[in-house]
Order: sequence, then C-alpha cells, then structure tokens
Amino acid sequence: MTPNQVLIPPSTSPPNLQLGLPDHTQLPESDGSFVKNFQEHPQSIVLTSSIEPILHKLHPDGRYCIGQDSGIYWKLTDPLEKGAEAPDWFYVPNVPPLLNGEYRRSYVIWKEIVAPLIAIEFVSGNGAEERDRTSPSKDATDETIGATTDEKKAGKFWVYEQAIRIPFYGIYEVKKASVEVYHLSGGRYQKIQANERGHYSIAPIGVELGILYGQEETPIPWLRWWDADGNLLLTGDERAVYAESIVDQERQRAELESQRANQESQRADQERQRADQEMQRTEALSAYLRSIGINPDEIR
Repeated sequence: MTPNQVLIPPSTSPPNLQLGLPDHTQLPESDGSFVKNFQEHPQSIVLTSSIEPILHKLHPDGRYCIGQDSGIYWKLTDPLEKGAEAPDWFYVPNVPPLLNGEYRRSYVIWKEIVAPLIAIEFVSGNGAEERDRTSPSKDATDETIGATTDEKKAGKFWVYEQAIRIPFYGIYEVKKASVEVYHLSGGRYQKIQANERGHYSIAPIGVELGILYGQEETPIPWLRWWDADGNLLLTGDERAVYAESIVDQERQRAELESQRANQESQRADQERQRADQEMQRTEALSAYLRSIGINPDEIR
C-alpha cells in the first residue's frame, strides 16, 4: 500500500457490502457551518490557482481533484455528517475530477480508496479544533461498517492522521502569520522543520509551502506555494499581470529599437548630406581653378 492510500479492511468492506454504501450523491454536501472569515475563500482560490500549472504537469491525463471546504467521508455514522471532516483545502492525486459526468459533492473514502496527499486547515479560533487528537469511542473504532449513534466524535488531527492517513497536514494561522506542516511517518504525524527560506517541502509534488505578505494597505499574510528552487508560484491573475508586463516590456523594447533605428537613419542621412555638400564644394573649387587657368588635378 502506498503512503497516500487508505484501504478499508476486507472484513469491514466486502465488495457486496461496499456496493450498498452511499456515494457522494447520497451524502450531505455541508454540515451547515459558516465560513469563519472573509479571507478563507480567496485563500483557497490562491492555493488552487497557483498550484494548478504544477498539477497539470504531474497529471497530463487530468486525473486529480482539489477540494475546497469539501467533506471527506471516512466513516458511515448517524448523523452522516459526524463521519466526515471538511478540510479548507486538499489535493488528491490519481483520481478523476468527475464521477458519472459531474463534479463530486464530497470525497468518499470507501468509494475512492485513495487518500488526499495533503490537507490544509485555516485556523479561525485558537487552533484547538485543528490540533484535536481526540480518538473516537469504542463504537467509532468498531470493525463494522454500520452506522452508530452513541460514538464520541474524533478530533480532526486524529482523523487525518489515523483514519484517513493523509501524508501531509498543514495548519495555517492567519492571526499569527504562521503555518505548521506535519508529515505522516511511522503511522504518526511528525512536525516538519522549515528550510532556510522558511518554507516547508512537500516533496512528492516538488513544491514548498510558506507565508507571503500581500500588497494591501495593511499587508495580510497569505499561504503560498513556491517551487523547489524557491520561486513563487503565481496565481492565474498574477500570471496574467506578469504576461502583460512582459508584453509591455517587449513593446517598449521594440519602440526603443525603432527609435534607435530612426536615429541611425537620421545620422546616415546627415552624413550623406555632409558628403554631398563636401562634394559640391570640391566641384565648385575645381571649376573656379579651371576658370583661372589652373588645373586642379596638378595641385592635389
């Protein structure tokens, strides 16, 4: 089993039973909670837009999906929402973006098997929810796939680490302008140390995660991607602005080249005019000398 796969034990998910389990069209799309602050949505867009060119190269067949505040169902419970967590942002490799011709309403582990490679949570409170290692009650870890009603809800950290087994987990705190990144090693999350650039390497996709301050009047920290060489990965809007600036620079260069060419042409015209004037003076002098009986060729 590869690090980014989650397999439900055969005893709990025989094929005939798995066929009867609900899929993304039958499970709730939301738990009804509000997005905690106005930055969460644009932050997710920034992460998605900037990493998509990298993912297109990694998946030329288009087999990957990105979830933004979407549910990951890891256990069948009653109520259904109790068996799901909704990371603010996550990426799953090697799965189709569409199921039966439509985008997923949620990501259902018992249908997909492949776990996300990375999940990121944006902290709005004190971070306790995102670092909650509470394990579920005995009912929640029981080896039956059937729903239970009296189980204790597992903490997010525990679910990502022990149930879904997501290889990389990021906790971003905008108030502190900081991010923690964990890597699943030996069945437990180990906190990754930042590199010399203050970034955290996500080696399987060749990128780094870190903090960049924006250009607002009051600069806001943004969670951003860099490539392995430390180059910032631009969003679609930033790429458009950059491309426009390149076009402007090329246009300015072309205008300067045109101006230089015109100046060279003007200088050449001036040199030609001076040469013509010099020739005219020489011819006039020769004519004068001949008029007074002097051969100009004999005095040269």
